[in-house]
Amino acid sequence: MSRSRINGNFIDKTFSIVANILLRIIPTTSGEKEAFAYYRDGMSAQSEGNYAEALQNYYEAMRLEIDPYDRSYILYNIGLIHTRNGEHTKALEYYFRALERNPFLPQAFNNMAVICHYRGEQAIRQGDSEIAEAWFDQAAEYWKQALSLTPGNYIEAQNWLKISRRFE
Repeated sequence: MSRSRINGNFIDKTFSIVANILLRIIPTTSGEKEAFAYYRDGMSAQSEGNYAEALQNYYEAMRLEIDPYDRSYILYNIGLIHTRNGEHTKALEYYFRALERNPFLPQAFNNMAVICHYRGEQAIRQGDSEIAEAWFDQAAEYWKQALSLTPGNYIEAQNWLKISRRFE
């Protein structure tokens, strides 16, 4: 049974109903419909904290989905799970792959910046200020890209860029 049919969350049920109606009225292939069903089930599992199940659904959606834009969101969500699990190198890889398909994902740039900033803070704790500065510089570049796509968002990042004199 599809996860969307057993999920008790009101928002997930509403999303599933609307998605099913759209899938009926918008001309799509059976493969696209199946890919979307896996994606939807992946999002549902992810929202419940069932990350292994979410990844299985996302990988299956990737196998079926051919549209680069849609694939970018699947890859982004896989990156989110790896970020949540502390697997930052894998997360960065998936964010990069998402951006290759859709360079207009400010949230991917933001998440990459957060990871780089975190690694910079780790380097400071380890006493390596040179490595820390390199990570902070990379974080600044990613935040600048995110802000160029969505001016006015990421206020904390804007403040950090100004305070650290990395905002041009």
